[in-house]
Amino acid sequence: MSRHATATTEELDEAECLRLISPGGVGRVAFVGQYDLTVLPVNYRVVDGAILFRTAQDGLAGQDLRTGIEHAEYRVAFEIDDLHEAAREGWSVLIQGPAHHVDSGAEQEAALAAGVRPWAGGEKNHFVRITPVRITGRRIRQPL
Repeated sequence: MSRHATATTEELDEAECLRLISPGGVGRVAFVGQYDLTVLPVNYRVVDGAILFRTAQDGLAGQDLRTGIEHAEYRVAFEIDDLHEAAREGWSVLIQGPAHHVDSGAEQEAALAAGVRPWAGGEKNHFVRITPVRITGRRIRQPL
């Protein structure tokens, strides 16, 4: 094969997407907020098939992801990837679904037990859970 051969793109099924993101790490939550389209990096864990992350109660995600309507949930996109620039390979997973604020005492205890630790300083005592309704992914590979 030529060194200039075209990379291939492989669509990933839900099971493979969940396997890839299950170790946790850093992803980006995307939503329309008070400052229009917003994308924020957050560290996350996968807990019972859902994405769980911590944020500041009064931060953008804590404030903007509230609808103001009881039991209504804000729809978001969450993207995780693992890219190897030198090899020009990697994968990307996109999760879409509602963002649920973890407000009840029992939910908060379970969220704390999941071990999501924020990287950034400051008080990050608010948890948000994204329940996937759509999971898509793709992998880019160079030919052998």
